[in-house]
Amino acid sequence: MTLSPILIVSAIVLIIAYRTYGNFVAGKLKINNKNSTPAHTHKDGIDYVPEKVPVVLGHHFASIAGAGPIIGPIIAVTFGWIPAIIWILIGGIFFGAVHDLTSMMASIRHQGKSIGVIIHQYIGTNGKRLFLIFSFATLILVIAVFVDIIAKTFVSNPSVATASLIFIVLAIIFGVINKNIKSKAHFIILSALGVILMYTASFTSILIPIELSYTTWVIVLMTYAFIASVTPVSFLLQPRDYLSSFLLYGLIVFAVVGVMISNPEIKMDTSVTLKSEALGYMFPVLFVTIACGAISGFHSLVASGTTSKQIDKEKDAKAIGFGGMLIESFLAILSVGAVVVMSKTDYVAKLSEVGPVSMFADGMGGMISALGISPEFAITFVALTVSAFALTTLDTCTRLARFTFQEFFEDIEHKATGKVTQNRYLATFIVVLLSVLLLLSGEFTTLWPIFGSANQLLAALALLAVSVWLIKQDVKPGFVLIPMYFMFAVTLTSLLLFAISNYDKGVYILSIIAGLLFILSIALIYYARRSLKKELQTT
Repeated sequence: MTLSPILIVSAIVLIIAYRTYGNFVAGKLKINNKNSTPAHTHKDGIDYVPEKVPVVLGHHFASIAGAGPIIGPIIAVTFGWIPAIIWILIGGIFFGAVHDLTSMMASIRHQGKSIGVIIHQYIGTNGKRLFLIFSFATLILVIAVFVDIIAKTFVSNPSVATASLIFIVLAIIFGVINKNIKSKAHFIILSALGVILMYTASFTSILIPIELSYTTWVIVLMTYAFIASVTPVSFLLQPRDYLSSFLLYGLIVFAVVGVMISNPEIKMDTSVTLKSEALGYMFPVLFVTIACGAISGFHSLVASGTTSKQIDKEKDAKAIGFGGMLIESFLAILSVGAVVVMSKTDYVAKLSEVGPVSMFADGMGGMISALGISPEFAITFVALTVSAFALTTLDTCTRLARFTFQEFFEDIEHKATGKVTQNRYLATFIVVLLSVLLLLSGEFTTLWPIFGSANQLLAALALLAVSVWLIKQDVKPGFVLIPMYFMFAVTLTSLLLFAISNYDKGVYILSIIAGLLFILSIALIYYARRSLKKELQTT
Protein backbone atom coordinates (compact mmCIF):
# COMPACT_ATOMS: atom_id res chain seq x y z
CA MET A 1 0.00 0.00 0.00
CA THR A 2 1.21 3.51 -0.81
CA LEU A 3 0.73 6.85 0.93
CA SER A 4 -1.07 8.70 -1.90
CA PRO A 5 -4.52 7.09 -1.38
CA ILE A 6 -4.41 7.97 2.32
CA LEU A 7 -3.83 11.66 1.57
CA ILE A 8 -6.42 11.78 -1.23
CA VAL A 9 -9.18 10.09 0.80
CA SER A 10 -8.40 12.24 3.86
CA ALA A 11 -8.57 15.44 1.80
CA ILE A 12 -11.90 14.42 0.23
CA VAL A 13 -13.39 13.54 3.62
CA LEU A 14 -12.32 16.88 5.13
CA ILE A 15 -13.64 18.91 2.18
CA ILE A 16 -17.02 17.14 2.25
CA ALA A 17 -17.20 17.64 6.02
CA TYR A 18 -16.59 21.37 5.61
CA ARG A 19 -19.39 21.64 3.05
CA THR A 20 -21.90 19.52 4.97
CA TYR A 21 -21.27 19.34 8.71
CA GLY A 22 -19.77 22.81 8.67
CA ASN A 23 -23.02 24.19 7.24
CA PHE A 24 -25.01 22.23 9.83
CA VAL A 25 -23.03 23.70 12.75
CA ALA A 26 -23.18 27.22 11.25
CA GLY A 27 -26.95 26.83 10.95
CA LYS A 28 -27.29 25.72 14.57
CA LEU A 29 -25.34 28.82 15.62
CA LYS A 30 -27.58 31.02 13.44
CA ILE A 31 -24.62 32.77 11.86
CA ASN A 32 -25.87 35.89 10.10
CA ASN A 33 -23.99 38.78 8.48
CA LYS A 34 -26.73 41.15 9.64
CA ASN A 35 -25.23 40.92 13.14
CA SER A 36 -22.41 43.39 13.77
CA THR A 37 -19.18 41.82 14.98
CA PRO A 38 -17.09 43.12 17.93
CA ALA A 39 -14.36 44.12 15.44
CA HIS A 40 -16.74 46.92 14.38
CA THR A 41 -18.76 47.64 17.55
CA HIS A 42 -15.61 47.79 19.73
CA LYS A 43 -13.09 48.87 17.11
CA ASP A 44 -10.07 50.41 18.87
CA GLY A 45 -7.24 49.97 16.35
CA ILE A 46 -5.27 47.84 18.81
CA ASP A 47 -7.07 44.56 19.59
CA TYR A 48 -10.40 45.03 17.82
CA VAL A 49 -9.51 45.42 14.14
CA PRO A 50 -11.72 44.02 11.31
CA GLU A 51 -9.71 42.33 8.57
CA LYS A 52 -10.12 40.26 5.40
CA VAL A 53 -10.73 36.50 5.68
CA PRO A 54 -7.29 35.44 4.31
CA VAL A 55 -5.50 37.64 6.84
CA VAL A 56 -7.53 36.48 9.85
CA LEU A 57 -7.35 32.86 8.69
CA GLY A 58 -3.57 33.24 8.40
CA HIS A 59 -3.38 34.61 11.94
CA HIS A 60 -5.71 31.99 13.37
CA PHE A 61 -4.15 29.03 11.56
CA ALA A 62 -0.60 30.13 12.36
CA SER A 63 -1.51 30.57 16.02
CA ILE A 64 -3.34 27.27 16.57
CA ALA A 65 -0.95 25.16 14.47
CA GLY A 66 2.50 25.68 15.97
CA ALA A 67 4.24 22.35 16.46
CA GLY A 68 1.18 20.64 17.96
CA PRO A 69 -0.18 18.87 14.84
CA ILE A 70 3.34 17.61 14.15
CA ILE A 71 4.57 16.35 17.51
CA GLY A 72 1.35 14.79 18.83
CA PRO A 73 0.42 12.64 15.82
CA ILE A 74 3.96 11.34 15.37
CA ILE A 75 4.20 10.26 19.02
CA ALA A 76 0.71 8.74 18.86
CA VAL A 77 1.74 6.45 16.00
CA THR A 78 3.23 4.37 18.81
CA PHE A 79 -0.29 2.90 19.18
CA GLY A 80 -0.56 2.31 15.43
CA TRP A 81 -0.95 4.61 12.44
CA ILE A 82 -4.51 3.53 11.63
CA PRO A 83 -5.96 4.56 15.06
CA ALA A 84 -4.06 7.86 14.75
CA ILE A 85 -5.58 8.67 11.34
CA ILE A 86 -9.08 7.63 12.42
CA TRP A 87 -8.95 9.90 15.51
CA ILE A 88 -7.53 12.81 13.51
CA LEU A 89 -10.39 12.67 10.98
CA ILE A 90 -13.24 11.98 13.41
CA GLY A 91 -11.81 14.26 16.08
CA GLY A 92 -11.01 17.07 13.65
CA ILE A 93 -14.49 17.10 12.08
CA PHE A 94 -16.87 16.31 14.94
CA PHE A 95 -14.81 17.55 17.89
CA GLY A 96 -12.11 20.10 16.98
CA ALA A 97 -13.89 22.05 14.25
CA VAL A 98 -17.07 22.22 16.35
CA HIS A 99 -15.04 23.30 19.41
CA ASP A 100 -13.19 26.02 17.50
CA LEU A 101 -16.20 27.48 15.66
CA THR A 102 -18.54 27.44 18.65
CA SER A 103 -15.88 29.03 20.89
CA MET A 104 -15.32 31.72 18.27
CA MET A 105 -19.04 32.43 17.78
CA ALA A 106 -19.72 32.46 21.53
CA SER A 107 -17.01 35.12 21.86
CA ILE A 108 -18.31 37.12 18.88
CA ARG A 109 -21.78 37.17 20.46
CA HIS A 110 -20.25 38.43 23.73
CA GLN A 111 -18.24 41.48 22.62
CA GLY A 112 -15.18 39.44 21.68
CA LYS A 113 -14.60 38.32 25.27
CA SER A 114 -12.90 35.05 26.17
CA ILE A 115 -14.50 31.78 27.25
CA GLY A 116 -13.73 32.78 30.84
CA VAL A 117 -16.06 35.79 30.65
CA ILE A 118 -18.75 33.64 29.00
CA ILE A 119 -18.43 31.21 31.92
CA HIS A 120 -18.85 34.20 34.25
CA GLN A 121 -22.11 35.22 32.60
CA TYR A 122 -23.68 31.77 32.37
CA ILE A 123 -22.05 29.73 35.14
CA GLY A 124 -20.94 32.32 37.69
CA THR A 125 -18.03 34.31 39.12
CA ASN A 126 -16.35 31.34 40.78
CA GLY A 127 -16.43 29.40 37.52
CA LYS A 128 -14.89 32.31 35.67
CA ARG A 129 -12.07 32.76 38.18
CA LEU A 130 -11.21 29.07 38.22
CA PHE A 131 -11.15 28.92 34.44
CA LEU A 132 -9.08 32.10 34.00
CA ILE A 133 -6.51 31.04 36.61
CA PHE A 134 -6.14 27.70 34.87
CA SER A 135 -5.91 29.35 31.42
CA PHE A 136 -3.36 31.91 32.61
CA ALA A 137 -1.15 29.24 34.19
CA THR A 138 -1.30 27.17 31.01
CA LEU A 139 -0.37 30.13 28.82
CA ILE A 140 2.57 31.14 31.03
CA LEU A 141 3.97 27.62 30.78
CA VAL A 142 3.49 27.51 27.00
CA ILE A 143 5.30 30.86 26.62
CA ALA A 144 8.25 29.65 28.70
CA VAL A 145 8.49 26.35 26.82
CA PHE A 146 8.31 27.95 23.38
CA VAL A 147 10.91 30.59 24.26
CA ASP A 148 13.21 27.75 25.31
CA ILE A 149 12.51 25.75 22.13
CA ILE A 150 12.97 28.72 19.79
CA ALA A 151 16.11 30.02 21.54
CA LYS A 152 17.75 26.59 21.33
CA THR A 153 16.74 26.29 17.67
CA PHE A 154 18.27 29.69 16.88
CA VAL A 155 21.50 28.73 18.65
CA SER A 156 21.80 25.41 16.82
CA ASN A 157 20.65 26.77 13.44
CA PRO A 158 21.55 30.49 13.09
CA SER A 159 20.11 30.68 9.56
CA VAL A 160 16.65 29.97 10.98
CA ALA A 161 17.12 32.93 13.33
CA THR A 162 18.04 35.16 10.40
CA ALA A 163 14.99 34.13 8.40
CA SER A 164 12.71 34.65 11.41
CA LEU A 165 13.98 38.19 11.99
CA ILE A 166 13.58 39.00 8.29
CA PHE A 167 9.98 37.72 8.46
CA ILE A 168 9.26 40.15 11.31
CA VAL A 169 10.59 43.12 9.32
CA LEU A 170 8.64 42.06 6.24
CA ALA A 171 5.49 41.70 8.36
CA ILE A 172 5.78 45.23 9.74
CA ILE A 173 6.23 46.67 6.24
CA PHE A 174 3.30 44.57 4.98
CA GLY A 175 1.09 45.70 7.87
CA VAL A 176 1.82 49.41 7.33
CA ILE A 177 1.10 49.21 3.59
CA ASN A 178 -1.95 46.94 3.96
CA LYS A 179 -3.54 49.38 6.40
CA ASN A 180 -3.87 51.93 3.59
CA ILE A 181 -5.02 49.49 0.89
CA LYS A 182 -8.69 49.37 -0.05
CA SER A 183 -8.58 47.55 -3.39
CA LYS A 184 -8.77 43.76 -3.42
CA ALA A 185 -6.46 43.66 -6.44
CA HIS A 186 -3.82 45.72 -4.63
CA PHE A 187 -4.10 43.42 -1.60
CA ILE A 188 -3.48 40.38 -3.81
CA ILE A 189 -0.43 42.04 -5.40
CA LEU A 190 0.91 43.03 -1.97
CA SER A 191 0.37 39.48 -0.67
CA ALA A 192 2.14 37.93 -3.66
CA LEU A 193 5.09 40.30 -3.21
CA GLY A 194 5.26 39.57 0.52
CA VAL A 195 5.21 35.80 -0.02
CA ILE A 196 7.93 36.01 -2.71
CA LEU A 197 10.17 38.07 -0.42
CA MET A 198 9.50 35.69 2.48
CA TYR A 199 10.49 32.61 0.46
CA THR A 200 13.52 34.49 -0.87
CA ALA A 201 14.54 35.18 2.72
CA SER A 202 14.22 31.46 3.45
CA PHE A 203 16.59 30.63 0.61
CA THR A 204 19.18 33.33 1.36
CA SER A 205 19.16 33.30 5.18
CA ILE A 206 21.71 30.49 5.19
CA LEU A 207 24.26 32.97 3.80
CA ILE A 208 23.97 35.41 6.74
CA PRO A 209 23.51 33.40 9.96
CA ILE A 210 23.00 35.39 13.17
CA GLU A 211 24.91 33.76 16.02
CA LEU A 212 23.94 34.79 19.54
CA SER A 213 24.00 33.04 22.91
CA TYR A 214 20.98 31.24 24.38
CA THR A 215 20.53 33.92 27.07
CA THR A 216 20.64 36.71 24.50
CA TRP A 217 18.00 34.99 22.37
CA VAL A 218 15.76 34.60 25.43
CA ILE A 219 15.99 38.35 26.04
CA VAL A 220 15.34 39.13 22.36
CA LEU A 221 12.36 36.75 22.17
CA MET A 222 10.73 38.05 25.36
CA THR A 223 11.20 41.63 24.17
CA TYR A 224 9.59 40.69 20.86
CA ALA A 225 6.71 38.99 22.69
CA PHE A 226 6.14 42.12 24.79
CA ILE A 227 6.05 44.37 21.72
CA ALA A 228 3.78 41.97 19.83
CA SER A 229 1.34 41.97 22.76
CA VAL A 230 0.93 45.72 23.21
CA THR A 231 1.08 47.00 19.62
CA PRO A 232 -1.99 47.02 17.33
CA VAL A 233 -2.67 43.60 15.81
CA SER A 234 -2.56 45.16 12.34
CA PHE A 235 1.03 46.35 12.94
CA LEU A 236 2.74 43.01 13.66
CA LEU A 237 0.53 40.10 14.78
CA GLN A 238 -1.87 39.98 11.82
CA PRO A 239 0.66 40.47 9.00
CA ARG A 240 3.34 38.21 10.51
CA ASP A 241 0.91 35.35 11.06
CA TYR A 242 -0.65 35.92 7.63
CA LEU A 243 2.67 35.81 5.77
CA SER A 244 3.99 32.94 7.89
CA SER A 245 0.88 30.89 7.11
CA PHE A 246 2.05 30.74 3.49
CA LEU A 247 5.10 28.83 4.68
CA LEU A 248 2.85 26.10 6.01
CA TYR A 249 0.50 26.27 3.02
CA GLY A 250 3.56 25.88 0.82
CA LEU A 251 4.86 23.01 2.94
CA ILE A 252 1.51 21.19 2.61
CA VAL A 253 1.32 21.75 -1.16
CA PHE A 254 4.96 20.77 -1.77
CA ALA A 255 4.59 17.64 0.37
CA VAL A 256 1.34 16.54 -1.34
CA VAL A 257 2.76 17.07 -4.82
CA GLY A 258 5.93 15.27 -3.77
CA VAL A 259 3.89 12.31 -2.52
CA MET A 260 1.87 12.22 -5.75
CA ILE A 261 5.10 12.11 -7.76
CA SER A 262 7.09 9.63 -5.65
CA ASN A 263 4.08 7.70 -4.23
CA PRO A 264 6.13 6.23 -1.34
CA GLU A 265 5.21 2.86 0.08
CA ILE A 266 3.85 2.52 3.61
CA LYS A 267 6.43 0.31 5.32
CA MET A 268 4.95 0.42 8.80
CA ASP A 269 2.68 -2.52 9.60
CA THR A 270 -0.98 -2.09 10.55
CA SER A 271 -0.67 -3.56 14.03
CA VAL A 272 -2.43 -1.78 16.91
CA THR A 273 -0.87 -1.45 20.37
CA LEU A 274 -3.43 -1.11 23.17
CA LYS A 275 -0.77 -0.38 25.79
CA SER A 276 2.63 1.25 25.41
CA GLU A 277 5.26 0.86 28.09
CA ALA A 278 6.36 4.45 27.57
CA LEU A 279 2.94 6.11 27.17
CA GLY A 280 0.36 3.88 28.84
CA TYR A 281 -3.02 2.68 27.59
CA MET A 282 -4.42 3.79 24.22
CA PHE A 283 -7.41 5.17 26.10
CA PRO A 284 -7.00 7.89 27.20
CA VAL A 285 -3.43 8.57 26.03
CA LEU A 286 -4.10 8.59 22.26
CA PHE A 287 -6.76 11.29 22.66
CA VAL A 288 -4.52 13.40 24.87
CA THR A 289 -1.41 13.01 22.72
CA ILE A 290 -3.11 13.99 19.44
CA ALA A 291 -4.48 17.36 20.47
CA CYS A 292 -4.01 20.09 17.87
CA GLY A 293 -4.68 17.72 14.96
CA ALA A 294 -8.05 16.66 16.40
CA ILE A 295 -9.18 18.92 19.26
CA SER A 296 -7.16 21.25 21.49
CA GLY A 297 -8.27 23.49 24.32
CA PHE A 298 -5.65 26.05 23.36
CA HIS A 299 -7.68 26.70 20.19
CA SER A 300 -10.57 28.06 22.27
CA LEU A 301 -8.22 30.63 23.83
CA VAL A 302 -7.11 31.78 20.38
CA ALA A 303 -10.61 31.66 18.86
CA SER A 304 -12.15 33.66 21.71
CA GLY A 305 -9.06 35.71 22.49
CA THR A 306 -7.53 37.29 19.39
CA THR A 307 -9.39 35.89 16.37
CA SER A 308 -12.93 36.85 17.43
CA LYS A 309 -11.82 40.47 17.70
CA GLN A 310 -10.77 40.54 14.03
CA ILE A 311 -13.78 38.90 12.31
CA ASP A 312 -15.26 41.34 9.79
CA LYS A 313 -18.55 39.46 9.18
CA GLU A 314 -20.11 36.58 11.10
CA LYS A 315 -20.11 34.23 8.11
CA ASP A 316 -16.31 34.60 7.95
CA ALA A 317 -16.15 32.56 11.17
CA LYS A 318 -17.00 29.29 9.41
CA ALA A 319 -14.02 29.49 7.03
CA ILE A 320 -11.68 30.63 9.80
CA GLY A 321 -12.86 28.46 12.71
CA PHE A 322 -14.22 25.30 11.10
CA GLY A 323 -12.03 25.48 7.98
CA GLY A 324 -8.86 26.39 9.86
CA MET A 325 -9.24 23.32 12.09
CA LEU A 326 -9.72 20.99 9.12
CA ILE A 327 -6.57 22.36 7.44
CA GLU A 328 -4.71 21.57 10.64
CA SER A 329 -6.18 18.06 10.65
CA PHE A 330 -4.76 17.52 7.17
CA LEU A 331 -1.36 18.70 8.41
CA ALA A 332 -1.65 16.09 11.17
CA ILE A 333 -2.37 13.44 8.52
CA LEU A 334 0.81 14.55 6.72
CA SER A 335 2.71 14.21 10.01
CA VAL A 336 1.58 10.60 10.28
CA GLY A 337 2.54 10.13 6.62
CA ALA A 338 6.04 11.39 7.37
CA VAL A 339 6.76 8.38 9.61
CA VAL A 340 4.69 5.52 8.14
CA VAL A 341 7.15 5.32 5.26
CA MET A 342 9.58 3.68 7.67
CA SER A 343 9.29 0.37 9.52
CA LYS A 344 7.95 0.24 13.07
CA THR A 345 11.41 -0.73 14.34
CA ASP A 346 13.07 2.26 12.66
CA TYR A 347 10.25 4.51 13.90
CA VAL A 348 10.71 3.50 17.52
CA ALA A 349 14.50 3.92 17.30
CA LYS A 350 14.31 7.37 15.69
CA LEU A 351 11.59 8.63 18.03
CA SER A 352 13.84 8.08 21.04
CA GLU A 353 16.98 9.19 19.22
CA VAL A 354 16.08 12.44 17.38
CA GLY A 355 12.49 13.24 18.42
CA PRO A 356 9.29 13.94 16.43
CA VAL A 357 10.27 17.33 14.95
CA SER A 358 13.40 15.95 13.30
CA MET A 359 11.45 12.92 12.10
CA PHE A 360 8.86 15.23 10.55
CA ALA A 361 11.55 17.33 8.88
CA ASP A 362 13.28 14.24 7.48
CA GLY A 363 10.02 12.68 6.29
CA MET A 364 8.57 15.83 4.73
CA GLY A 365 11.97 16.75 3.32
CA GLY A 366 12.15 13.39 1.57
CA MET A 367 8.72 13.94 0.02
CA ILE A 368 9.51 17.49 -1.10
CA SER A 369 12.84 16.40 -2.59
CA ALA A 370 10.81 14.44 -5.18
CA LEU A 371 10.19 17.85 -6.80
CA GLY A 372 13.86 18.05 -7.73
CA ILE A 373 14.92 20.02 -4.64
CA SER A 374 18.00 18.85 -2.77
CA PRO A 375 17.06 16.78 0.32
CA GLU A 376 19.32 18.91 2.54
CA PHE A 377 17.57 22.13 1.57
CA ALA A 378 14.11 20.53 1.75
CA ILE A 379 14.76 19.34 5.31
CA THR A 380 16.08 22.80 6.30
CA PHE A 381 12.96 24.43 4.82
CA VAL A 382 10.68 22.14 6.84
CA ALA A 383 12.62 22.88 10.05
CA LEU A 384 12.38 26.61 9.31
CA THR A 385 8.62 26.33 8.85
CA VAL A 386 8.18 24.57 12.20
CA SER A 387 10.30 27.23 13.94
CA ALA A 388 8.32 30.05 12.30
CA PHE A 389 5.10 28.63 13.66
CA ALA A 390 6.55 28.20 17.12
CA LEU A 391 7.23 31.94 17.03
CA THR A 392 3.62 32.72 16.05
CA THR A 393 2.41 30.66 18.99
CA LEU A 394 4.73 32.63 21.28
CA ASP A 395 3.44 36.09 20.34
CA THR A 396 -0.21 35.00 20.32
CA CYS A 397 0.14 33.32 23.74
CA THR A 398 1.61 36.49 25.23
CA ARG A 399 -1.34 38.57 24.03
CA LEU A 400 -3.81 35.91 25.20
CA ALA A 401 -2.20 35.80 28.65
CA ARG A 402 -2.51 39.59 28.78
CA PHE A 403 -6.22 39.36 27.91
CA THR A 404 -6.72 36.66 30.56
CA PHE A 405 -5.00 38.75 33.24
CA GLN A 406 -7.11 41.80 32.39
CA GLU A 407 -10.37 39.83 32.28
CA PHE A 408 -9.68 38.28 35.69
CA PHE A 409 -9.58 41.72 37.31
CA GLU A 410 -12.10 43.61 35.14
CA ASP A 411 -15.05 42.98 37.46
CA ILE A 412 -13.24 44.11 40.61
CA GLU A 413 -15.24 46.88 42.24
CA HIS A 414 -12.28 49.03 43.32
CA LYS A 415 -11.92 51.43 40.41
CA ALA A 416 -8.29 52.37 41.02
CA THR A 417 -7.20 48.74 41.07
CA GLY A 418 -9.30 48.01 38.03
CA LYS A 419 -7.66 50.76 36.00
CA VAL A 420 -4.17 49.58 36.92
CA THR A 421 -4.85 45.97 36.02
CA GLN A 422 -6.43 46.96 32.70
CA ASN A 423 -3.24 48.69 31.54
CA ARG A 424 -1.95 46.55 28.68
CA TYR A 425 1.70 47.49 29.30
CA LEU A 426 1.60 46.46 32.97
CA ALA A 427 -0.39 43.30 32.25
CA THR A 428 2.07 42.25 29.52
CA PHE A 429 5.05 43.03 31.77
CA ILE A 430 3.63 40.70 34.44
CA VAL A 431 3.09 37.98 31.84
CA VAL A 432 6.66 38.30 30.54
CA LEU A 433 8.14 38.43 34.05
CA LEU A 434 6.34 35.29 35.20
CA SER A 435 7.31 33.48 31.99
CA VAL A 436 10.99 34.37 32.48
CA LEU A 437 10.91 33.28 36.14
CA LEU A 438 9.40 29.94 35.13
CA LEU A 439 11.97 29.57 32.35
CA LEU A 440 14.84 30.27 34.74
CA SER A 441 13.49 27.84 37.33
CA GLY A 442 13.60 25.00 34.81
CA GLU A 443 10.56 23.42 36.44
CA PHE A 444 8.55 23.52 33.22
CA THR A 445 10.55 20.57 31.88
CA THR A 446 9.20 18.51 34.75
CA LEU A 447 5.65 19.83 34.64
CA TRP A 448 5.19 19.76 30.86
CA PRO A 449 3.85 16.17 30.53
CA ILE A 450 0.77 16.95 32.61
CA PHE A 451 -0.25 19.79 30.32
CA GLY A 452 -1.23 17.36 27.61
CA SER A 453 -4.11 16.39 29.86
CA ALA A 454 -4.61 19.98 30.99
CA ASN A 455 -4.89 21.17 27.39
CA GLN A 456 -7.66 18.66 26.66
CA LEU A 457 -9.37 19.57 29.92
CA LEU A 458 -9.40 23.13 28.62
CA ALA A 459 -11.26 21.87 25.52
CA ALA A 460 -13.83 20.06 27.66
CA LEU A 461 -14.37 23.19 29.78
CA ALA A 462 -14.78 25.38 26.69
CA LEU A 463 -17.37 22.95 25.31
CA LEU A 464 -19.09 23.02 28.71
CA ALA A 465 -19.33 26.82 28.59
CA VAL A 466 -20.63 26.76 25.00
CA SER A 467 -23.19 24.07 25.90
CA VAL A 468 -24.61 26.16 28.75
CA TRP A 469 -24.75 29.23 26.47
CA LEU A 470 -26.59 27.29 23.75
CA ILE A 471 -29.06 25.73 26.20
CA LYS A 472 -29.91 29.18 27.55
CA GLN A 473 -30.42 30.35 23.95
CA ASP A 474 -32.91 27.50 23.39
CA VAL A 475 -30.57 25.76 20.93
CA LYS A 476 -30.37 21.96 21.13
CA PRO A 477 -26.66 21.42 21.98
CA GLY A 478 -26.28 17.71 21.15
CA PHE A 479 -23.55 18.43 18.58
CA VAL A 480 -21.53 20.07 21.38
CA LEU A 481 -22.55 17.86 24.31
CA ILE A 482 -21.29 14.61 22.77
CA PRO A 483 -17.71 15.94 22.23
CA MET A 484 -17.87 17.53 25.71
CA TYR A 485 -18.81 14.26 27.46
CA PHE A 486 -16.10 12.37 25.59
CA MET A 487 -13.38 14.93 26.39
CA PHE A 488 -14.34 14.97 30.07
CA ALA A 489 -14.11 11.15 30.09
CA VAL A 490 -10.68 11.35 28.44
CA THR A 491 -9.22 14.08 30.65
CA LEU A 492 -10.64 12.89 33.97
CA THR A 493 -9.38 9.37 33.30
CA SER A 494 -5.99 10.70 32.20
CA LEU A 495 -5.60 12.98 35.23
CA LEU A 496 -6.65 10.22 37.63
CA LEU A 497 -4.15 7.75 36.14
CA PHE A 498 -1.47 10.45 36.09
CA ALA A 499 -2.08 11.27 39.77
CA ILE A 500 -1.94 7.61 40.80
CA SER A 501 1.17 6.75 38.76
CA ASN A 502 3.14 9.76 40.01
CA TYR A 503 2.08 9.09 43.59
CA ASP A 504 3.37 5.52 43.26
CA LYS A 505 6.65 6.89 41.83
CA GLY A 506 7.00 9.34 44.73
CA VAL A 507 6.60 12.39 42.48
CA TYR A 508 4.07 13.99 44.80
CA ILE A 509 4.04 17.48 43.26
CA LEU A 510 2.80 16.17 39.90
CA SER A 511 0.32 13.91 41.66
CA ILE A 512 -1.07 16.90 43.59
CA ILE A 513 -1.32 19.07 40.46
CA ALA A 514 -3.19 16.33 38.59
CA GLY A 515 -5.52 15.97 41.55
CA LEU A 516 -6.17 19.71 41.67
CA LEU A 517 -6.97 19.80 37.96
CA PHE A 518 -9.36 16.88 38.47
CA ILE A 519 -11.11 18.78 41.27
CA LEU A 520 -11.21 21.94 39.12
CA SER A 521 -13.12 20.18 36.35
CA ILE A 522 -15.57 18.63 38.81
CA ALA A 523 -16.16 22.05 40.41
CA LEU A 524 -16.92 23.68 37.07
CA ILE A 525 -19.29 20.86 36.13
CA TYR A 526 -21.06 21.42 39.45
CA TYR A 527 -21.37 25.18 38.90
CA ALA A 528 -22.66 24.62 35.36
CA ARG A 529 -25.26 22.11 36.54
CA ARG A 530 -26.39 24.46 39.30
CA SER A 531 -26.71 27.33 36.84
CA LEU A 532 -28.83 25.25 34.45
CA LYS A 533 -30.98 24.02 37.32
CA LYS A 534 -31.75 27.61 38.32
CA GLU A 535 -32.56 28.41 34.68
CA LEU A 536 -35.06 25.54 34.51
CA GLN A 537 -36.70 26.59 37.80
CA THR A 538 -37.31 30.13 36.51
CA THR A 539 -38.81 29.04 33.15
